[in-house]
Amino acid sequence: MSKVIIIGAGGVGTVVAHKCAQNHDVFSEIVIASRTRSKCDAVAAAINQPWVTTDSVDADSVDRLVELFERHRPDMVINVALPYQDLTIMEACLKCGVNYLDTANYEPKDVAHFEYSWQWAYRERFEKAGLTAILGCGFDPGVSGVFTAYAAKHWFSEMQTLDIVDCNAGNHGKAFATNFNPEINIREITQNGRYYQDGEWVVTEPLEHHRTLNYPNIGPRESYLLYHEELESLVQNYPTLKRARFWMTFGQEYLTHLRVIQDIGMARIDEIDYNGQKIVPLQFLKAVLPNPQDLGKNYHGETSIGCRIAGLGKDGNPLTYYIYNNCSHEAAYNETGMQAVSYTTGVPAMIGAMMFLTGKWTTPGVHNVEEFDPDPFMAQLPLQGLPWHEVVNADLEL
Repeated sequence: MSKVIIIGAGGVGTVVAHKCAQNHDVFSEIVIASRTRSKCDAVAAAINQPWVTTDSVDADSVDRLVELFERHRPDMVINVALPYQDLTIMEACLKCGVNYLDTANYEPKDVAHFEYSWQWAYRERFEKAGLTAILGCGFDPGVSGVFTAYAAKHWFSEMQTLDIVDCNAGNHGKAFATNFNPEINIREITQNGRYYQDGEWVVTEPLEHHRTLNYPNIGPRESYLLYHEELESLVQNYPTLKRARFWMTFGQEYLTHLRVIQDIGMARIDEIDYNGQKIVPLQFLKAVLPNPQDLGKNYHGETSIGCRIAGLGKDGNPLTYYIYNNCSHEAAYNETGMQAVSYTTGVPAMIGAMMFLTGKWTTPGVHNVEEFDPDPFMAQLPLQGLPWHEVVNADLEL
């Protein structure tokens, strides 16, 4: 029986709280904390269980986080706040002897730059403290890494190419909306692309490379090459990979809106002066766009996320392998009140915490998910609402 603090009460935090509450045999006490306590109270009220309580915290402040942790003494913190806050939360965990899990790597506010170096720098401190930090335990990153680890363990003697493919075929009825925090989403998509090829990183223009891929139960969708953080750790942990890429689908209407946002300067992340007040255009845009947390009610369709891997099988012969999950927006909303993008991130975060709290992922230090045994995590995915499927020796289209 263990106590956790969930930091963040947005769409993902809401799903994490619901799923932790469904597994009371593991999560005996759950505290939901964010800057705005009323948001936490609303989540707790929807769950309506006495072991789910709330608090408030400024996650930008190590001191405020330490006060929170000392007041509640959790076994683990599940960080689903903003990526800017990863390091302050990790510092507070070290000060208080608390284990840590997140779903997205740290990035500084003033530059859209995605890499694990800032968090990997904490490895020795967490190891010496006897604490475990699990990085990137959403879906991608997260399940994508576990899928890769599972493929390496059970199917391949040598993985040579990896393509992570992410399709959202849902329709929320809005002219333009992002499926998670607009500020983070737009920063990610408008940056240069990057992929791994023969030991080097190849940089591309934003959304320069695209192709049509077929997704199970969905069909063909135009898919665009992006840089995504899990590639950084996966190519290190699986050095036989000669190529690793990440692809995501976007509709033409979405891309048109995105181009206009960039062209008129609303994607800027630097401060400008407006009537004597400093504002960041992208943060202002976030304030006027639909809240991703409110999209679920009218969201139809499904997501499809998976890994397409080629290499040599355990028998030494060429092998292709595609492992994926499809998730219904309607089913996710009916269960948690959130759409499938939040659901597919929140469920794995809960499972990762479960892995630690049940003694299956407990190596001290700072680790990406693929460094742990994938089997117990994979066993929980279908039980917790994310069934997975395998396709062997089919055309990967990549």
